[in-house]
Amino acid sequence: MGDGKLEKVVESTKLDYEWVELIKEAKEIGMTVDEVRLFLKEAQLN
Repeated sequence: MGDGKLEKVVESTKLDYEWVELIKEAKEIGMTVDEVRLFLKEAQLN
């Protein structure tokens, strides 16, 4: 896979893992799903 496909898969997996960790942390501090969505939406605006 010399055309970058493997690198894309690895990067995608890394990002997925980071998202899972962030969501777990949000849950641990008591954030609701709606609060996480609102936070992400506000972050996009800035």
